Amino acid sequence: AGAAAGSAGAAGAGGPGAGQLCCLREEGERCGRAAGNASFSKRIQKSISQKKVKIELDKSARHLYICDFHKNLIQSVRNRRKRKGSDDDGDSPVQDIDTPEVVDLYQLQVNTLRRYKRHFKLQTRPGLNKAQLVEIIGCHFRTIPVNEKDTLTYFIYSVKNDKNKPDLKMDSGVH
Repeated sequence: AGAAAGSAGAAGAGGPGAGQLCCLREEGERCGRAAGNASFSKRIQKSISQKKVKIELDKSARHLYICDFHKNLIQSVRNRRKRKGSDDDGDSPVQDIDTPEVVDLYQLQVNTLRRYKRHFKLQTRPGLNKAQLVEIIGCHFRTIPVNEKDTLTYFIYSVKNDKNKPDLKMDSGVH
């Protein structure tokens, strides 16, 4: 599966999943929807198999890209939580209030992913492909705490005071 991710980018000039079908099988049938830029990994397969979702990677697929339908299905299954103190049996998806929206790291270039890995000093084996980098960085990225109130306050301050391009103003020498 790791080798398939490396060759997937070369399959279509329009980017990940361009002109390809979803790489998943559901109840024995290959999905006929167009593949997007989200990828399927062994970790995802393991987590959804524990939830008894009947989708799997089609062995004949030459890429790891999945359609938006399956992406949303996987996200909803992975975000299921029981509310504390409720008698809910867990069949309905309950979003945790603090769960951020998913960031599609697959949109980033491999060099950007490597810079992120280097900046945060993430320990990995050498020679990882894009899918593996996205998996490792995604795990780390989700652990970074964010104070939403402070972040939004600073963002609004920066926009109002035209501070959204500080590097350009500082480097130009014109003040």
